Amino acid sequence: MLLNIIVLDSVGVGELPDAAQFGDVGAHTLNHTLEVAPQTLPNLARLGLGRIPTVQTSPQSIPAGDVQGAFGRMREVSPGKDTSTGHWEFMGVQLQHAFQVFPEGFPPAVMERFDAATGRGHLCNRPYSGTDVIRDYGEEHRRTGFPIVYTSADSVFQIAAHEDLVALETLYEWCRAAREILQGEFAVARVIARPFRGEFPFERANEHRKDFSLTPPHTVLDALKEAGRDVVGIGKIPDIYDHQGFTEEIHTDNNADGIGKTLARMRAGGDGLIFTNLVDFDAKFGHRRDPAGYSGALAEFDAALPELLAAVPQGGALIIVSDHGNDPTWHGTDHTREHGLLLAYRPGIAAVDLGERVTFADLGATAAEALGAGWDGPGESFWPQLK
Repeated sequence: MLLNIIVLDSVGVGELPDAAQFGDVGAHTLNHTLEVAPQTLPNLARLGLGRIPTVQTSPQSIPAGDVQGAFGRMREVSPGKDTSTGHWEFMGVQLQHAFQVFPEGFPPAVMERFDAATGRGHLCNRPYSGTDVIRDYGEEHRRTGFPIVYTSADSVFQIAAHEDLVALETLYEWCRAAREILQGEFAVARVIARPFRGEFPFERANEHRKDFSLTPPHTVLDALKEAGRDVVGIGKIPDIYDHQGFTEEIHTDNNADGIGKTLARMRAGGDGLIFTNLVDFDAKFGHRRDPAGYSGALAEFDAALPELLAAVPQGGALIIVSDHGNDPTWHGTDHTREHGLLLAYRPGIAAVDLGERVTFADLGATAAEALGAGWDGPGESFWPQLK
């Protein structure tokens, strides 16, 4: 049996009940994107997109025929709205405390050790937009050779360096050194390599981005691997789990590449899980507050969806989810605290209302049951509703 999970990174479907704690009351990534840049999404609608509570799609995007899919939304119970928090909860890790953040920048106890590891100084060391930071510090970086260190509202330590000045492997080594430093009281969820290229205005080399995550506790991915199933991570998925629990890892450059490699791997068959993250929604359009680009990316995924559905084998399934919001019409440049999208397809399925899942961990519990792996952690499987 082959189960496919695709994460539409940041495609949130409306504020969570505790959104006020995060300053996100009123955020709705999907609705606000389509309000500013209308788009028909007929294939997602056919799976039940328009039947998810609070989701408003244009009349043209609702097919005349019955919905042929399962639909719902998921609550995140872990305290946070970042990639690691959402993905870890997907696979059964519910955090009791949020990952450490550094809204004033990283303290001397961290930066002195980092400078010693690189043999250089550093620039910035405060919260910043990823595109703005290379605009404002890129030339100084090229003059001095000092890495640009910055963070955000998320638990991240990001290192930007120009590819012509700092070799990728050197940048990755700096990230590994930072990962060793950022433990214990200074632990952050991810250290991220952020190479950039060209002349001013510089361009981020997103295809060479690399994440260095904390190692999660035992997850559903580990349970699947221990049960002898294939566990294929596509895109940044393996990075998020510190490469733990996978039997195969496939790098991608962008959404189109991720979709293409997911299709190829689905067609190759197997017995287990194919787990894909499509990051462009978040990295290229959400953080850059670009609703038109975000809308276009939704349309591109919708256009690819029939081919993905056709590749689902008899007995298999495709589940589409999101890990947080990143409303491109919202203030600031950070994620938004929202419900996760939930759509599912199996050949021959009729309309199924999966309701509001009380935790993202229902996804992992579903994967475990579908693939016959033992799991006694958080989450309630919705696999019986898909049969």
